[in-house]
Amino acid sequence: MTRRNTNSLWFLLLCALSIVFLAPIVIVLYNSLKGQFYISGAPFAFPNAQTFSGLKNYVNGVEKIRFFQAFGYSLFITVFSVGAIVLFTSMTAWYLVRVKSWFTSALYYLFVFSMIVPFQMVMFTMSKTINVLRLDNPVGLVVVYLGFGAGLSVFLFAGFIRGVPLEIEEAAVIDGSGPVQTFFQIVFPILRPTAITVAILNAMWIWNDYLLPYLSIGSKYRTIPVAVQYLQGGYGSRDMGALMAMLILAIIPIIVFYLVCQKYIIRGVVAGAVKG
Repeated sequence: MTRRNTNSLWFLLLCALSIVFLAPIVIVLYNSLKGQFYISGAPFAFPNAQTFSGLKNYVNGVEKIRFFQAFGYSLFITVFSVGAIVLFTSMTAWYLVRVKSWFTSALYYLFVFSMIVPFQMVMFTMSKTINVLRLDNPVGLVVVYLGFGAGLSVFLFAGFIRGVPLEIEEAAVIDGSGPVQTFFQIVFPILRPTAITVAILNAMWIWNDYLLPYLSIGSKYRTIPVAVQYLQGGYGSRDMGALMAMLILAIIPIIVFYLVCQKYIIRGVVAGAVKG
């Protein structure tokens, strides 16, 4: 088989996989435009003159779950959590790489080990700790996300920093720069590809996360994933039309964010994992 035929087969396979992955989103999209009584009966049928409901499901869903309030909480938690993760884990990784001692080595492996600990192992003790420390609010949840996102982020940043020539930082020190000035003026701009990658990966995780906000802040501060589940009523009843519409509104911001920044993902992951 020639190389051209092999590439064609790979292209067809990837196209097929793309269709498989995109199909659920398309199905949710056109079902969000149908009356709720027609969704369960014919979920794969496109809307027609009889089943089309326009934007009624969107208006109904926004009113029922107070979507814009939930959007505000999700946006606040995501933006500040991602900002804290990028800032503090990049500084931590720089310190762990440049300061050679048994302590920094042990701390680095502790961060790496935290990546393989399942969330289910710690969620009950974590919930109790959050309540005791009064972190059961949007600001406290930012601190919790910083802890959970530190492992992978430190790993990626540390791998990239190992590939940065130490002479650049030494030249800055000779010119009179202190550690803080050296990091923010010399090191952090170099970390931009990995910083964007870390931001994208954590933003997608935090924006779509359901379990941690539900366990930590409950129904008082509803993020979008938590608010959407309240469209399910008692005895298994649910407003399928509004549910589909809110799912579409929930994924639009993160899809736009991903499409704008996706070119940095592979570049940053490769730089952070291979250079180290």
